[in-house]
Amino acid sequence: MDAADDLSEAESALVEELVAHYAAHRSLVAMFMKSMLGYMDESSELRRFAHSIRSRMKDPGHLRDKLQRKIRDAKLKGMQFDISKENLFLRVNDLAGIRILHLHTTQIDQINKALKALIDEQGIEMKEGPSARTWDDEYRSYFKSVGIETQSSENMYTSVHYVVASQSRTTVTCEIQVRTLMEEVWGEVDHTINYPHKSESVPCREQIRALARQTSSATRLVDAIFATVADIEDTKAKQ
Repeated sequence: MDAADDLSEAESALVEELVAHYAAHRSLVAMFMKSMLGYMDESSELRRFAHSIRSRMKDPGHLRDKLQRKIRDAKLKGMQFDISKENLFLRVNDLAGIRILHLHTTQIDQINKALKALIDEQGIEMKEGPSARTWDDEYRSYFKSVGIETQSSENMYTSVHYVVASQSRTTVTCEIQVRTLMEEVWGEVDHTINYPHKSESVPCREQIRALARQTSSATRLVDAIFATVADIEDTKAKQ
């Protein structure tokens, strides 16, 4: 059965209308994303702590799939699906995505401060975040210690999320994620296997969960290396 066969004719038509609206106005989202990338590139403080910055625009086919899932979820919960052409760019926040990658966990404190300063300086609205999604209690504790709210992550990944909105006549949004390079490796594997639909293979799903634990261990090792270097430099400075 096709993925959309369980939708009514009207629901399917609405999805296609929304996807066509996105395709016709995709440049609005792209321009905002590019402006954000420009601000980030000019931020010496952000570039000091970020290893690299990636970006992407949502594929129309993936948007179609997401909207179909949202309609199903709304019906299961007895709620009304209320995404329209008028609010699509506000209600779907990941049409544009920016990912900031860094080497070790404690860099998020400086990156978060630099990002918030940049957003405030440019008069951009922070719609959501910062919010750290993590399954790891130790990292949850660290994020809270630097003033970042946390959410549980059933998918077993760790990433700090923001949603920012443009000040243009047509308001559009962009999602920003900040994660370590180690978490990026896990994220790329999981995205390839489990997006837009979860793998039906139980062994494969369990292997990805095992990879999440190995990723966490590798991140801890990188954190320990940089903590050791910082301790050595601090000792030398005091001599």
